[in-house]
Amino acid sequence: MGLKAFLVLADGTVFEGRGFGAEGETIGEVVFNTSMTGYQEILTDPSYRGQIVCMTYPLIGNYGINAEDVESRRPWVNGFIVKEACPFPSNWRGRVRLEDYMRAQAIVGIQGIDTRALTRHLRDHGAQEGIISTEDLDPERLAARARALPGLVGRDLVSEVTVAEPYAWNEACWELGRGYPSPPAPRFSVIAYDSGIKQNILRQLASVGCAVEVVPARTPAAAILERKPDGVFLANGPGDPEGVPYLVESVRGLIGRAPVFGICLGNQILGLALGGATYKLPFGHHGANHPVRDLLSGRVEITSQNHGFAVDPKSVARFGLEETHVNLNDGTSEGMRHRDLPIFSVQYHPEASPGPHDAHYLFHRFTEMLERTHGPRAAGS
Repeated sequence: MGLKAFLVLADGTVFEGRGFGAEGETIGEVVFNTSMTGYQEILTDPSYRGQIVCMTYPLIGNYGINAEDVESRRPWVNGFIVKEACPFPSNWRGRVRLEDYMRAQAIVGIQGIDTRALTRHLRDHGAQEGIISTEDLDPERLAARARALPGLVGRDLVSEVTVAEPYAWNEACWELGRGYPSPPAPRFSVIAYDSGIKQNILRQLASVGCAVEVVPARTPAAAILERKPDGVFLANGPGDPEGVPYLVESVRGLIGRAPVFGICLGNQILGLALGGATYKLPFGHHGANHPVRDLLSGRVEITSQNHGFAVDPKSVARFGLEETHVNLNDGTSEGMRHRDLPIFSVQYHPEASPGPHDAHYLFHRFTEMLERTHGPRAAGS
């Protein structure tokens, strides 16, 4: 059943359970995710850098881990919390148990705690720093150490997850029996900033006809414009958007000079680049079941979300941006577009894997914007 383990929050709340995955200790902001599936994608989502994730669904690991469903080159989550880690997974695509994968990837986890009580506590008191430990079993000492942790505000976590060198992407969306096929012939060239980009975003862009080059987050605007892309994509990523001023400055230099589409952190970076403000949410939005209204069509879609910060829509209104999507749970802004320039972004994840898929249309909206701007043509022509 694993070693005795404690999860201790900065406010002194203590949960006792059993360790699973790697033995040892880990720190991070503790958040909860309401998805029933997709734990492998969560573990490998760079946006979770700096966070310990609690899954609200009680049984995790029941379909194992496979090599196809990763979202990046490695896991990024700081720690993992579940009610029960399934020891006997059963799925035709599964290749390894969740616990074995976590142990191999040095991910510290805890199971056997009341995850409903933890979720309610975070909902009522907010996400906060915490420690999982199978080594130090003194709750008071762990709480004191958790209170001394720096938190996410103002930290640059993007520099920890971005790539070092540019690369081209040439893989389309997964198909049963084929895996990840080659994409169709591209119609547009797109530069994608890697601030923690998920691979399924790249697959979606490639599948709608974009030849994608991924560049490091510190790439300046001048270097982007030298490549003469048809469009620029701003990716998801971890932490506080105000902690990456270099990316904000680069995006500011692209506004009005290239069409831009942003997702999640990209939405926040765009808001800051245009003179707006962002703020930290009490416990964030993390899950695959958040209802969002598209204010342009009136359509309600179920979305996957993973963010702890949001754009203040009033702060960007005077800079030519208008709100396009709103969260029906708490009324927070979920998207915006520029009234005059070819720019739009959303706070949620339209590429969501394993789902939902309600918002796939946004990738077509991007290529339609590129076509209106440049006309239909092959990439690089």
